[in-house]
Formats: sequence, C-alpha cells, structure tokens
Amino acid sequence: MRSMIEKGKISALQMGILMYHAILATGILFIPASVYDAAKQDIWLSPIWASPVGFLCIFIAYKLNKLYPEDTIIQYSQRILGTFLGKTLGLILLLMLVTSLSVMFWQYGEFVVSEFLPHTPKFVIIGMMILLCASAVHGGLEVVGRLAGMVFPIFFLLFLVIIVLLLPDIEIKRMLPIMENGMMPSLKGSLVLYTWFAQFGIVYFFLPFLTNREKAMKFGMLSVLVVMLTLVLTNIVVIWIFGNVTENFNAPFMSASRYISIAEFLSHLESLVMAIWIAGTFIKLCAFYYTVVLGTAEWLNLSDYRPLVLPLGLVIGVFSLKAFLNSSEAAEHFEIVSKGFMDTLVYGLAIPMLLLLAAYIRKLIVRHKGESEK
Repeated sequence: MRSMIEKGKISALQMGILMYHAILATGILFIPASVYDAAKQDIWLSPIWASPVGFLCIFIAYKLNKLYPEDTIIQYSQRILGTFLGKTLGLILLLMLVTSLSVMFWQYGEFVVSEFLPHTPKFVIIGMMILLCASAVHGGLEVVGRLAGMVFPIFFLLFLVIIVLLLPDIEIKRMLPIMENGMMPSLKGSLVLYTWFAQFGIVYFFLPFLTNREKAMKFGMLSVLVVMLTLVLTNIVVIWIFGNVTENFNAPFMSASRYISIAEFLSHLESLVMAIWIAGTFIKLCAFYYTVVLGTAEWLNLSDYRPLVLPLGLVIGVFSLKAFLNSSEAAEHFEIVSKGFMDTLVYGLAIPMLLLLAAYIRKLIVRHKGESEK
C-alpha cells in the first residue's frame, strides 16, 4: 500500500518547483553549448520547440494518475501488464534511472573538480554529495519538497541578478539574423533538449503523494513553461555575450559570469553561479535519488524504502565513479546524447505512453466483457 511506503505529502506547487530544479539545475550551464552546434544564433528558439515533450510527459502522467490515483508507475505497470511483464518493465525503468543518476553524479563531480577544486579527489566530491542527498531522501518526500521550496527563491533571485549584471556586456546584434537558414537549425537544436524535457517523466513518482491532486496538471504544465522560459532567457543572454564563439565554452553561462566587473570591486562572480548550480543540482539529485529508492522498494514489495537509501547510494556512487574511463569517453557519450538519443526519452515518455495505451485497451476489454455478459 502507498501509505506504508511514503507517509509524507507535498503540494502541487512543491511538485512543480521540484520538477523545475530536476530539469533546469544543470541545464542553465550545459545546454547553450550543446545546442549551439546545431542551432547557431537561434539557440533561444530550441527550448520552445522542445517544450511539447515536457507538456506531453505531464499530460500522460496526469491521465495515468487519474486511472490509478494511489499508485506510482512501478505499481500500476503491474496492474496494467500483469505481474511478470509489469515487473520486467519496472526493472528496466529502474536500471535506466540508476544509469541517469550515476551520470549526473559523475557530471557534478567532474565539473566541480575541473572548475573549482582541481586538487580534491573526485570520489570525495561525489561521496559528500551522495551523503548529503541520502540524508534528505531518508527524511522523505516532504523534506525534499520543502528543500526545493526553500532553494527556489534563492536560485531564481541569484539567476536574475547575474542576468542583470551581464546586461552592460551584451550586444543584441550577435543574435542576428534570426532564422537565417529557416526553422530547421533551431529544430535540430531542440533534439538535444528532448532528453532534458523528457526528465519530467519522474513526476510519475510524485503524483500519488500530492495534497491537492486536482492542481497537478496546472502546476506541472506551469513548471514546464517556466523551465522553457528560463532556458530561452539563458540562451539569449549567452548568445548576446559570446555570439559565434559560444561553442568554445563547456559552460557558457559560467564563463559569461567572469565578464562581470562593476566599479572594480564586484567581480569574479562565477562563484555565485557555482552556488546557484550546486543548490539546484542538490535538489535535482535528491529528486532522482528519491525516485530510485522509492521505485526499488515498491518493486521489491517492501514496506519501507529508508533501509535502501544508503546501500543504493553506495551502488550509485560506485557506478558514478566508473561511469566513464576518461573525459574523451564522456565526450563521446554526451555527443550521442546531443543527437537526441538517451534513456530519458524511454523512461520519461515512451514507457508511460505505452502504459497509458495499454491501460485504455484493458479498460475497453473489461467494458466489452461486462456488456457481453449482460
């Protein structure tokens, strides 16, 4: 039963904020450079074309939740497909989530070491973050939801401050001409973002625990919209600052912050961007960590997920340290991701779409049987 697994609840607003961090925390740093290769100066249009993937994820999640209001995707997949097929699908989904989370922890450790703490072993950076996330996840969804609510205003305010401080360095002509080669470049750039917006798929694990479930669709769609607008703003500012040299930077937004200098005493604000990124990334990692722990407990039919928090954290930590042999292998992986191929599209969109279709077919069969028996 749901109440045996998770007793805490969050509001639809907290869910929306949690999803905002889960998608955007790393996006503001890495998306501009990864999209620029295909979209060039039209990178600000790509989030608009990619956002329907996020809206579709929320819509499918809401429809499935209406059919099975007390269950997460791990539970209702067994009710829809039967125990064996449902368990198999649930295992595939969990393995994909563990893979994604391990890559996220590797990316976090790699970036911190390369940009700020080059003399600190990566396993220390990743290990400390895993322990911090484990502490929050052990507290339950309510704790994670409240943390997301606390971090959001600070995250958003600091983000806007950085944008305002960058305004003196912008040149609007760098984004011109708009759609010089038509819509196709920005549409190709949106392929990269499909994988980011498909991460809205983890909302399937949160919907059963909402206090005001009737507002789930509203705040879910609003979260997608705000993520899209934030990415549009980020990409516009980056292109205004760097223009056609954007692709030369791994994290253009971080690099742009190094240009800020006001009255010679306010400078080197990349640490502020780092603070924004770490705060948002912490919430993102907690959200995915929670889905892995909760989903595993439900798959194993356990009555409590908390005993799994540290063991799974250890497994994820080992996987994250062994995710890539070297940076060139990582670059090859993210090159594949940049072409729009990633397991997030499978667990975020394809699997839930399949389940919704199967659920409606099952419902029609049951209804037809009922009518024939009469």
